[in-house]
Amino acid sequence: MSRTHQPDPELTHRLSRRGMLGVAAGAAVAALLGTAATPAAATPATAATGRGRPVLPPGRLGIQLYSLRDKVSTLGFAPVFAELEKYGYDEVEFAGYTQGSAGPITLAQLKRLARDHGLTPIGSHVGYYSSDPNAYTFAQNLTKVLDDAQALGLKHIGTAAGPFRYGMTVDAMKRAAEEFNTYGAAAKARGMKFYQHNHSEEFSFATDNPKVRLYDVLLKETDPRLVYLEMDIFWAYVAQFRFSKRPDGTPAPFEPLDYVLRRPDRYPLFHVKDGESDPSNPFGYRMVDVGDGDIDYQKFISAVTRLKGHRLAHHWQAEHDNPTESLTFARRSSEHLHSLREKC
Repeated sequence: MSRTHQPDPELTHRLSRRGMLGVAAGAAVAALLGTAATPAAATPATAATGRGRPVLPPGRLGIQLYSLRDKVSTLGFAPVFAELEKYGYDEVEFAGYTQGSAGPITLAQLKRLARDHGLTPIGSHVGYYSSDPNAYTFAQNLTKVLDDAQALGLKHIGTAAGPFRYGMTVDAMKRAAEEFNTYGAAAKARGMKFYQHNHSEEFSFATDNPKVRLYDVLLKETDPRLVYLEMDIFWAYVAQFRFSKRPDGTPAPFEPLDYVLRRPDRYPLFHVKDGESDPSNPFGYRMVDVGDGDIDYQKFISAVTRLKGHRLAHHWQAEHDNPTESLTFARRSSEHLHSLREKC
């Protein structure tokens, strides 16, 4: 499914006032990128999708920088952050603090660079465990991981690794949950929240008890005061396609949104990643730019932000694992999400 991305007039107006870099700096960035740097305010303002207040809460649009790793590695963080500022992003989530960045950079410099472009570092993905005792993971170097997160001023620090260190049995999931509780307690002591980002396998069934969904064990066995979840919405819908039947073929339907609505306090972060339905694909979807797929983000984000006290309680990070052109993905994703309006 292909949808037209229409710039939001409110976003255009906000960006025209925001321009910290100015026209000259924007032109310099364009020279580095080899593209024309048209100020956001110059984008023709067309009607936003529907009426009513914006679905996306103000100040809560972020991007997972893994999506832009190609540009960070060749250009460095500064030109990338300048583009994200121009596109209307508020936050960034790291996937490592260098990502092959062009030239060395310290955490203090990275924090200042983000701030100078109006971006708040909101979280970071770090490995769960490794066989290397010196690895930069929670299991091997918890103190260093938290030191770095604190130096960046992160409010959240987490892992995108599956909780499968000890296998895919019920007891294996309980052991991983116990370790996550330990990391969560250490993060909480520093004023941060520890979180785990799902893929689809978390929603599969325990190998020793095929009636039990592993994600349910993780939720039950982790302390809700210590361990939080970052739902990758795309992978949750992939899981719905893959694991709505138990291994014996009996139905086991579930709705990703229902997990959030039952426990909204446990989901401070989301990955907004889109997919076009494709039943011939083993995952059921083909990953596409946000707004080009079949995941109903108007419905999903509205349902969460309409909960009492939750309008500003969550952070929405655009992501694409392998975009065709990463900055184009970032721009179009922002345009689409800002254009969404709640139904009257």
